[in-house]
Amino acid sequence: MTSTESTPVSLPRVAITFCTQCRWMLRAAYFGQELLSTFGTQIGEIALIPATGGLFTVELTYAPPIENEDSEERIRKVLIWDRKVEGGFPETKVLKQLVRDRIDPKKDLGHSDRGGKRKEEPEEKKDGADSATKATKDPSTVSKESSDGTVCEDCR
Repeated sequence: MTSTESTPVSLPRVAITFCTQCRWMLRAAYFGQELLSTFGTQIGEIALIPATGGLFTVELTYAPPIENEDSEERIRKVLIWDRKVEGGFPETKVLKQLVRDRIDPKKDLGHSDRGGKRKEEPEEKKDGADSATKATKDPSTVSKESSDGTVCEDCR
């Protein structure tokens, strides 16, 4: 018997979709744990969503701070990271910054922050040489065989 009732979602919600054939569950769980350690109760929910096809995405559903009380769009869902688009996995500090920029832009992430609270970048970094925003290339992105013998060709 299936239930048609839905459980209320606690916001902000981070949904990490990962390829089980590529064995990225531990990476997804690690990112979820790091976000919970950093943001504590500011995060309402972390969801780990198993998938196939080389997927590794991070989506954030949140209610932005009220800017205009007449605004009807109170809940937003944004794609924070897509491994296929970005060409790899995010550095942990980059993922934290991307989430912070949406849910609490004034939060200082401490020593791992690129300047804390979105401060102006120094002149020498404005030329696009900021390595903190580039994807981390990972040798584990090659295709792998899962326990059932199938191979994920899309994870390349």
